[in-house]
Amino acid sequence: MTFEELDLDPKLLSAIEQQHFHKPTPIQQQAIVEMLLSKDVLAGAATGTGKTAAFVLPALQFLLDDPRPSSQVRVLILAPTRELAIQIHKVIKQLGSYCHFESNVITGGFAADKQLAALQTQLDILVATPGRLLNIMSKEYIDLSNVELLIIDEADRMLDMGQGPDVSALIEAIPGDFQAACFSATLAGSGLAKFAEEVLDNPTVIQVDAANQQSQQVQQLAYLANDKEHKQALLKVILNDETCQSALVFCNKKERAIELNDWLQTQAISSTVLHGDFIQAKRMEKTQKFTQGKVKVMVATDVAARGLDMLNITHVINYDIPFRGDTYIHRIGRTGRAQQVGIAINLVERHDIRNFQRIEYHLQHKIPLAKIAGLEANYSLKDYLSRPKKPKSKKKIKKSAKPKSRQKRKSSK
Repeated sequence: MTFEELDLDPKLLSAIEQQHFHKPTPIQQQAIVEMLLSKDVLAGAATGTGKTAAFVLPALQFLLDDPRPSSQVRVLILAPTRELAIQIHKVIKQLGSYCHFESNVITGGFAADKQLAALQTQLDILVATPGRLLNIMSKEYIDLSNVELLIIDEADRMLDMGQGPDVSALIEAIPGDFQAACFSATLAGSGLAKFAEEVLDNPTVIQVDAANQQSQQVQQLAYLANDKEHKQALLKVILNDETCQSALVFCNKKERAIELNDWLQTQAISSTVLHGDFIQAKRMEKTQKFTQGKVKVMVATDVAARGLDMLNITHVINYDIPFRGDTYIHRIGRTGRAQQVGIAINLVERHDIRNFQRIEYHLQHKIPLAKIAGLEANYSLKDYLSRPKKPKSKKKIKKSAKPKSRQKRKSSK
C-alpha cells in the first residue's frame, strides 16, 4: 500500500514526500484508514513503528476536509511527557508544512506567560501534557468546548505516571460529541482497558505488534562484563568502532549517568548527559546538539527512553540493564526508526543477570551473547547460572538475660 492509496490530500502527500517516507508502516495503514472513517480507535504498536504519523496525518486530513475557522482548539493531542509533546508538535509542523494550520504545545518547564499568550490566538491543534493543560483550564485561560478530535498518545505510560484522573477531568470539559483515538505501546492490562472504555465509543482495536515485541530493524547483542572497569573497556571499544556513528547510552540512575559521561570525556569521546533535573531549555539544547551530530554520545537516564524521535542513532547501549522488559523495549526503540536499521547492545555484569533474564522472558526469546577479542569475560552465563546457591546463613540469636519475674498484682478485696 502507498500513501496515495490512503486517499490523503495532495498537500499531505507533498509533505510526506519531503520527509522521505516511502510507504506507510502497518500501524499507519490501519490507523489512518479507520480514523478517516471517523471511527474511534484503540491502537497498539511497538515503539519506532511510526505511531505519531499514524494519528497526525488523519488529524490534518480532518481539518483539511472541514477547514472552517475557529478561535478555539479543534484537535487536542495529549502526551504523558514534555519531550513526547514537543516531538509530536514537531511532526505536526513537518507533515502540515503545506496546510497552514495553527498549532502549539503546552507543557511544564516553559514560561507560563508565553504559553498563555499563544492560547489567545487562533489555534487549530493543541498538543499538551495533561497536568499543565488542566492547570491552565482551571484558570479559565482555555476553552475545550470546540474540540472535535481527541488523541491520547502513549496511554500506558500516562497511566503509569498517574495521569488518568487529569485526562478524565479534561474529557469532562469537552461538552459535545468528539472522535477519539488512543495509542499505546501495549494494550495489555485491565487498567488500560478500563481507561479506553471511558474515553472511546465502540472503538476499532488495532494491534500491530504484541506487547513484548520490538522494532524488527533492531539487532540485539549482549556482552558479559567482569566489573565496572571491564564494562568501561567494552563500551570504549564499541563507541570507537567505525560503525558507531551516534550512540544513546542508558544508565538506571542520574548519578551513574553523570559519572559515566565524565569518564567518557576523559577518554576523548565526545559526549553529553541528559537526565530529569535539567530544565526544559537545557534538555532541548543537549538533544539538539546530539541530533545535529555535534556530540557523538548521549548518556541518559530513562527520561530519554520515550518521546525522543531522533533518526540516525546507530547504537543504543544499555550500560545498566533496565529492571523491566517494557522499559528495555522503549530504550532500544530509539534506534532502528523509520525503516532504518540499528543495533542494541547490553553490557551485563553478574549483578545484571537477573534483570537480563527478566527481559529475555518478556521478549520470549534469547538475546545472543557476543565477545570482543581480548575483552572476554572471565565467566560464562551457563557456568554462572549453574553454580550452587549459597545457603542462607542463619542469624545468631543473642541470649538475653533472664527477665525479672513479674510480681503478681495483688487483688483488692
